[in-house]
Amino acid sequence: MMFEYPVKLTPAEEGGFVVTFPDIPEAITQSEDEEDGLLRAKDVLETALAMYVEESRNLPTPSPDKDGVTVAPGVMQCAKLGIYQAMREQGIRKTELARRLHWHMPQVDRLLDLGHASRFSQVERAISALGRRIELQMF
Repeated sequence: MMFEYPVKLTPAEEGGFVVTFPDIPEAITQSEDEEDGLLRAKDVLETALAMYVEESRNLPTPSPDKDGVTVAPGVMQCAKLGIYQAMREQGIRKTELARRLHWHMPQVDRLLDLGHASRFSQVERAISALGRRIELQMF
């Protein structure tokens, strides 16, 4: 699963840029320049996707954007989003994942919290319990 979303930096009338994601209308921010805009884009993207997880909504599918600029959440956030997406696809609730892992519910809640610093070994266990595996690629 790839969580790389196209981002648009539109010049603002008052100067700087408005940063938006066509696939995620909730993700919007402003910046003084393009470099700062891309840094802010990552933060606002993670915040918006965390809202989708908290509200038990399907994650938006990134539209193909071969020519433009894309932004992805951090590596750990992508792994957590992968767990969430696999759970949604398989119809698995947090209680079932907790049962499979022999964990308490707060542990699963923390695992799915994009802002929580989970251990990678926990992420690997959860993904394995869902019949998936993690593959990291450098581009």
